[in-house]
Amino acid sequence: MDKNTITGFVLIGIVLFAFSWFNRPTPEQIEAQRRYQDSLAQIELAQQMELAQKERQAALLQDSINHLPDSVRMQNMRQRFGDFAQAMTGEERQTTIENEVLELRVSNKGGRIVYARLKEYDDHQGQPLVLFDEQDSELNFSLVTADNRVVNTSELYFTPVQQGKEGLTMRLAVGEAGYLDFVYTLTPNDYRVGFSIKGTGLNGLLSPNTRALDMVWSQDIRQQEKGRSFEERYVSLNYKVVADDVDRLSETRDDSKQFTNRLRWIGFKDMFFSSVLIAKGEGFAESTLDSKMIAAGNVLKRFKATTAVPFDLQGREATELTYFFGPNKFALLKELDEGEPEGAEWELEKLVPLGWGIFRWVNQYFVIPLFDFLGGFISNYGLLIFLLTVIVKLILFPLTYKSYISSAKMRVLRPQVEEINAKYPGQEQALERQKATMELYSRAGASPMSGCLPMLLQMPILIALFMFFPSAIELRHQSFLWANDLSTYDAIVSWEANIPLISSYFGNHISLFCLLMTITNIVYTKFNMEMTNTGQQQMPGMQAMMYLMPLMFLVFFNQYASGLTYYYFISTLITIMQTIFFRFTIDEEKLLAKLEANKRKPMKRSGFMKRLEEMQKMQEEQLRKQKEAREANKRR
Repeated sequence: MDKNTITGFVLIGIVLFAFSWFNRPTPEQIEAQRRYQDSLAQIELAQQMELAQKERQAALLQDSINHLPDSVRMQNMRQRFGDFAQAMTGEERQTTIENEVLELRVSNKGGRIVYARLKEYDDHQGQPLVLFDEQDSELNFSLVTADNRVVNTSELYFTPVQQGKEGLTMRLAVGEAGYLDFVYTLTPNDYRVGFSIKGTGLNGLLSPNTRALDMVWSQDIRQQEKGRSFEERYVSLNYKVVADDVDRLSETRDDSKQFTNRLRWIGFKDMFFSSVLIAKGEGFAESTLDSKMIAAGNVLKRFKATTAVPFDLQGREATELTYFFGPNKFALLKELDEGEPEGAEWELEKLVPLGWGIFRWVNQYFVIPLFDFLGGFISNYGLLIFLLTVIVKLILFPLTYKSYISSAKMRVLRPQVEEINAKYPGQEQALERQKATMELYSRAGASPMSGCLPMLLQMPILIALFMFFPSAIELRHQSFLWANDLSTYDAIVSWEANIPLISSYFGNHISLFCLLMTITNIVYTKFNMEMTNTGQQQMPGMQAMMYLMPLMFLVFFNQYASGLTYYYFISTLITIMQTIFFRFTIDEEKLLAKLEANKRKPMKRSGFMKRLEEMQKMQEEQLRKQKEAREANKRR
């Protein structure tokens, strides 16, 4: 990383810090916000009390109904729920269906999946990885009866009529001969669950205008990883619009969005796992998606989708849906599109955050294939990351070499630049000094910009890897050296106390790989500053700013995946070794002789140098006019 790049990063960091500092709320604003939050809390408390009162009244009403004779109670239920009365009472039971990778439990109340466990994974505490249970999730379809009553399937009791290890049919009896079936289908070693809805004999029992069923699907996203604040950054409600791209609601705040376009699927995504509901055919209609952040506890966010699915009242066709309960593994999600018609692909692989544009392409077509290829031979992911880093550095070696040669040219010309500085001292001769310096570089065949271009070409790979490592589920629960889990931080020191600012931005721990990365960056910064000193004047305090950037990395990366900081640590070490190798293998005296020989050749100006000279001439002309204007004002 050269001086100009580091300077840019430092300035960006300073601007962001200054913006946050000067825009921090005043005590009056904090007090106003507190009063606002208190008023919201009072409103929420009043709503909860009102809801609790309604629930108590409903419970009392249900209790009074339960004490009535059976004939009277059934008559009351028929008056309230019509043909659905017989499904309003029952005892809740759960039926388990499973395959090699999934265990699901389906409740007869609502006929819905109330429990999903991924058999091959554990949470950060070593417990079975449960995506949700009956307390965390909801699925309800609203049924409008022929006499315009609204009945919710979540309140109705279904009966399992066809049950096997990998399939289940839950049947809701309606009237004397009508019924509604929820059919769940599992296939071996598959994270997908077929879900179809089909009615039989419902014509005349449901409203004749029924063309769709209103649906509400919600889920609380549990904390599955060790670092809560880091995991929250990757928890999002994703969706795909039919014939459009995949998008998501905000990860950093409460968010809501309404859609008039149809959606192909809706996904409740955690950092490494997702629950996705996919609609075949026409898709979901007129959807509203809500995402709400949860401040404390074991729940990170609460997602809710309010939408509608097509429904054939005549029972000729079933409503076909598909669940996906599984890991956010790129190759696995990509395979799910096999067999789908062109233009109707699910594109669930976009649940994996690999960056946008060129950065995603680098990950998809270079990093992931290389990572998977190495994973076929190497089971230790620490060694795999090391080898991956070496391969990337070898690929970037020509660019690194060219960047070093550029800085070496500037360095060997340093004595001549210092002579120019002595010849044109002071700020008033800055233009002459700059012009003479640029002419020297042009005649010698050196360019300050030639060192920046190789770094610019390396950036897509560096940023792509920054996106890849925290998203790679393969690193989850993989240990290396002192790091127990390469997908999260490797704390060597931790504390419980909440320290203002430090706990919020730095965390309550110190990560060893992050610390090593910071130390190597400081060493490299010192080494690089000595190597790239060209004799040109620098801004006051520039050296201190150069050292500030690695310290900012320490704060920024302390809560990141140790696999990422380990990669940066190894990469910086290799860069230092490459620089030392270049220093001892490149004869700078021969390089200077070559530059001196270039100066004796007819000078060929590049397009860039020509434009730079034109800009300098324009600047000189402007300064001349300003000087003449000032002198004219003095004579008046």
